[in-house]
Amino acid sequence: MPRVVRLYVRSAITGFAVAGVFVVLVLWLNIANLGHLVSTSDMAIVAVLAFWILNGIVFSGVQFAWAITAVAAQEDGRGGGDHGPRQGVPVLVAAKDRKLAR
Repeated sequence: MPRVVRLYVRSAITGFAVAGVFVVLVLWLNIANLGHLVSTSDMAIVAVLAFWILNGIVFSGVQFAWAITAVAAQEDGRGGGDHGPRQGVPVLVAAKDRKLAR
């Protein structure tokens, strides 16, 4: 299996595990009264499953982006992102209307 696929699968598993912990904590601490709402609903399993899956997708995406950024930072040793200021070049633009040129 290619390295990037292994990295993605590992990130997805980590993201869904973190999302599971997050969902349990949100429901246990009754944040925004979600714990009470889910515990008194007849659709509790569906609600918790949807909450976990949707948070798992988000957390997996963040985990994968963080892992890719860390890989990019390790390869050249300088870290990710832009390295250094860019020099601007002035450009002359002619105004079509004299009122706008002031």
